[in-house]
Amino acid sequence: MSGVEAVTDELLRSWPPPQISDDSDKESRGRVLVLAGGAQVAGATLLTAVAAMRGGAGKLQIAAPRSLAQGLALAMPEARVIAAPETPGGELSPDAVAVLQSALGRCQAAVIGPGMIEDEPAGELALRLVEAGGPPMVVDAAAMRGLTESPERAAARRGELVLTPHAGEMAGLMGCSKDDVIRDPLSLARQAAARWKAVVVLKGAHSLIVSPDGKAWRNEGGHVGLATSGSGDVLAGIIAGLIARGAPPAQAAVWGVAAHARAGGRLSERIGRVGFLARELLDEVAPVIAGLGGA
Repeated sequence: MSGVEAVTDELLRSWPPPQISDDSDKESRGRVLVLAGGAQVAGATLLTAVAAMRGGAGKLQIAAPRSLAQGLALAMPEARVIAAPETPGGELSPDAVAVLQSALGRCQAAVIGPGMIEDEPAGELALRLVEAGGPPMVVDAAAMRGLTESPERAAARRGELVLTPHAGEMAGLMGCSKDDVIRDPLSLARQAAARWKAVVVLKGAHSLIVSPDGKAWRNEGGHVGLATSGSGDVLAGIIAGLIARGAPPAQAAVWGVAAHARAGGRLSERIGRVGFLARELLDEVAPVIAGLGGA
């Protein structure tokens, strides 16, 4: 595959994210806002939130459907949990933007979509948040649907969004078949990055990261065990955590993909090729980042 830089340990060590000094405080490491999950996949919120902290964020806020807020606050004592309007199905409503706008303005990164399964409200919520301004945002899962409907609204953010589709979701974004994506992933990832003026992470056994100007990186270190429920939620959180501590979106995406894959590699050696859980990735992320000089 031409025009693609391999994501090697050498590349990562030569391109470290902002370093955290011994005298830094939680404010200097940034605040991340997590909008994820719902009544059916509430655990996705925890996976994403913990992953953001493992990526280096200093402070954590969670926007939760009102009926889930208390439970999530107890499950994640490190977070400020904001109870927000919800849909009849128990997911965040697009009307939540009115409640969240001030919180968003105090954050250095946000992540929306992990675990959300209601396409229409998640997509509209993502579009309203994009238009509200605020920090760079990682957009995952059902939240990407709204961007499909109105690419020009997302493109106005010019490089501040990170989209994290797998091949099936990329097919939906680009209006093509999954086979088309598998056949020519680099071309389609570049087209998507140009259309939405976003960093695109096309997830797979060999993940591609493409910036809005077409620069591309390829991570070869995927492990089959990473193809498991919740794994993508962890990846989205890591990227958001790296952005919160000051990494530009493209660098955060490259480092996030690498840390996620290498965390899977550590588990595959210790537990087995398959069978490890997404929650087990969380304890591997910080050691991987530190080992590559990213602490």
